[in-house]
Amino acid sequence: MKQKSVKRPSEVRGLSHEEMRMILDSIADGVFAVDENFIITSFNRAAEEITGVPLAEAIGKPCCEVFRAEICEGDCALKHTVRTGKPVVNRAVYIVRSDGRRVPISVSTSMLKNRAGRLMGGVETFRDLTLVDTLRKEVEKSYTFEDIISQNSQMRELFAILPDVADSDSTILIQGESGTGKELLARAIHKLSPRAGQPLVTVNCGAIPDNLLESELFGYKAGAFTDAKRDKPGRFAQAHGGSIFLDEIGDITPALQVRLLRFLQDKSFEPLGGTTTIRSDARVIAATNKDLQELVASGEFREDLFYRIQVFKISLPPLRERKEDVPLLVEHFINRFNGLRRKNISGLSDDALRAFMRHTWPGNIRELENAVAHAFILCHGGLIQLGHLPDPLRQETGFEACTTPGETLEELEIRAIREALTRNRGKKTAAAKELGINKTTLWRKLKQFGLEVQRRDI
Repeated sequence: MKQKSVKRPSEVRGLSHEEMRMILDSIADGVFAVDENFIITSFNRAAEEITGVPLAEAIGKPCCEVFRAEICEGDCALKHTVRTGKPVVNRAVYIVRSDGRRVPISVSTSMLKNRAGRLMGGVETFRDLTLVDTLRKEVEKSYTFEDIISQNSQMRELFAILPDVADSDSTILIQGESGTGKELLARAIHKLSPRAGQPLVTVNCGAIPDNLLESELFGYKAGAFTDAKRDKPGRFAQAHGGSIFLDEIGDITPALQVRLLRFLQDKSFEPLGGTTTIRSDARVIAATNKDLQELVASGEFREDLFYRIQVFKISLPPLRERKEDVPLLVEHFINRFNGLRRKNISGLSDDALRAFMRHTWPGNIRELENAVAHAFILCHGGLIQLGHLPDPLRQETGFEACTTPGETLEELEIRAIREALTRNRGKKTAAAKELGINKTTLWRKLKQFGLEVQRRDI
C-alpha cells in the first residue's frame, strides 16, 4: 500500500505578509532583506532597536544609508554574498546608530531567491554584541596592569607590589628570557613612579659596539676622538630627573662596569675627554636574559656591581610557564592588528588554538606576537586557521610527532596528559586548554587512568 505523503504547513497554506512580519519580529536578532539594488524591503523590530532607525524610515532606502556599518563602503558583506553566492557567517563589525553611538555587532548574510531559483536580493541578520564587548573589556581590565596582560598567579603577585616598587626609587634588576616583556615592565615602573613626567631613556647594551657604548652612555667632549666635532651629552645626562633602562646589562665590558659602578655610587660621571664631573639624577632599571650570578662566579661580571644593580630583583616567567596567558595574549594581538590592518579577524579556530597551547614558545611573547602577525598576512577574515600559522606551530599539531614505537593509544594519551600537567605546573584547567579538551573531560580521564587527581584547580 502506498504511503500517504504529509505536507509541511508552508505547503498547505502560504504565510501572509502579516504572519511573516510577526515571526520576524519575534526574533531577537536584527533581520533585514534587500532587493537586487540593495534597497531595503523588510526590517524587523530587533533591527529597529539595534540601529535606532524606525521601520517607516528604513523601508525603500539603500541599506548603507540605514545600516551604516564600517564595511558598507568598500567591503560590504551582503554585496559579497549576492555577487559570489558565498554566505558570510558571524563577521564582527561596528555600526553607527541613528543617535551616533557606535555599536559592536556580528553579521551573517545569505542570498534571497524565488522558487524558480532566480536571485531576488539578499538577507542579513545581525546581533548586538554590546554586552559581550563590555564583558570582554572587563576581563581585559581584570588581567591587565598598565600594558602588561596576564592572569598567571606569579604575574598577578608582581602586579600587586609593582606600585610600591615604582615608588621606591631603588635600582631594579629585571631578569627574564628574551621576549618576556622586560622593557614593557620597565616602562610600567617608570610610568607608575614619581618620575613619570620626566624622560625614560632606553639603551640596548647588547646592540651597541663596545667602543661606542661608553660614549653613548656618558657622552663626550669636542676633540675627545676623531670626528668628535662638538660636545655630545650621553644617555645618563638625557635621563636626568627620569629613568634610564639598561637592557642586556650582562653584555657590558669590565671597563664599562667600573664606570657604571661609580655612577651608581655617587650619581656622577665624566664625559669622554672631559675633566668636569657631571651629576645626573637618573634612576637605573637594568635587565638581562643571562644569569648574572654565574657571570660573577666566572669573573665576567663584577660582584660589587651585581649587588648594586639588584637592590630589587624581578624575575619574569617564560611564556611556557604561564600557558594560561596564551588565549588572552592572542586576543590582545588580534584586536591590535585588526585596528592596524583594518581587518575583521574574530579569533582562532579550535585547531589553531590547540597549536598555540601546545607550542613551548622559546621566543616567548615576542614570538607569539610574530605568529599572530604571520597569520594576519594569510587570513583575510573570520577565524585564523591552522594553515595560516608559521611552520613550527603547524608541525606540532598532533601527537604523532612525539610518538614512541610500540606505544599504544592509551599510553600515548596518558603521556600527553602527564606532560601537559607538568608544563602547566599541575594546573588542570590550563592543561585541559593546552590539550584542547574540556576540563571535565580531563577530570574523567585522570580517574579513568588512575592518575593523581585534586579538585582545587579544576
